[in-house]
Amino acid sequence: MGKLDGKVAFITGAARGQGRSHALTLAREGADIIAVDICAPVESAPYEMGTRDELAETERLVEEAGGKIVSRVADVRDLEALTAAVDAGVAQFGRLDIILGNAGVCTYGKLATMTAEKFEEMIDIDLTGVWKTVRAGVQHMIDAGNGGSIVLTSSTAGLRNLDEIGHYVAAKHGVTGLAKALANELAPHNIRVNSIHPSNCRTPMMTNIGVRKMFRPDLEEPTLEDAIPSYGAIHLLDTPWVEPEDVSNAILFLCSDEARFMTGGQVAVDAGMLAK
Repeated sequence: MGKLDGKVAFITGAARGQGRSHALTLAREGADIIAVDICAPVESAPYEMGTRDELAETERLVEEAGGKIVSRVADVRDLEALTAAVDAGVAQFGRLDIILGNAGVCTYGKLATMTAEKFEEMIDIDLTGVWKTVRAGVQHMIDAGNGGSIVLTSSTAGLRNLDEIGHYVAAKHGVTGLAKALANELAPHNIRVNSIHPSNCRTPMMTNIGVRKMFRPDLEEPTLEDAIPSYGAIHLLDTPWVEPEDVSNAILFLCSDEARFMTGGQVAVDAGMLAK
């Protein structure tokens, strides 16, 4: 028996990275998956987003793991598209128990000189998009009366400042507050809401050239190998990053009955970064 047998999870940003890892981890524990991803460029991001082929690969891997999946291309800024994706999944699977607001981007620059468009795009995706993710699915959970678990992906930047990404810090602090507010609002329905706070996680959002330059500003074109010592310097434990699976394992716990009395909390998967 799996920890999530009979459950259904809605996951954004599922084409690759943390989102794919979450989908596979939950599917291996018995959950069926409703997966969405933008599968299109984001204007201010200095790296490519997930693709339709990668979303199809997530679908294949979930099925290989024994789960069922409904996948859709949808932008978290588009509430109508998110709602349609959730509705299609609930129509097929009959319920919704878990929402993972995972999709997000990270871009870089100084707040004092940043364009309004760049700032607003960050807030629209990383904060408002997380609220829209919850908004698209939570009524199914309320109406069913089965309780449930919502986990919103914040960051260590949702609990402290990090230089050169002030707009990301603002968005992720907002996600932390959003989780607390939703935990209070949804507690009467036995729906638990927590935020999760990864440090560097080895995905394209962390390993791309924009982040490498942020960690190694002394080099014009730093390689990943160049940046690894600086990545690791922010942690207590001897690692440059956590893996997507490390975050997925914490999310699995939060979504399982083992965490039945955990709500309104902030769970760090950060190799000790916040304690340093």
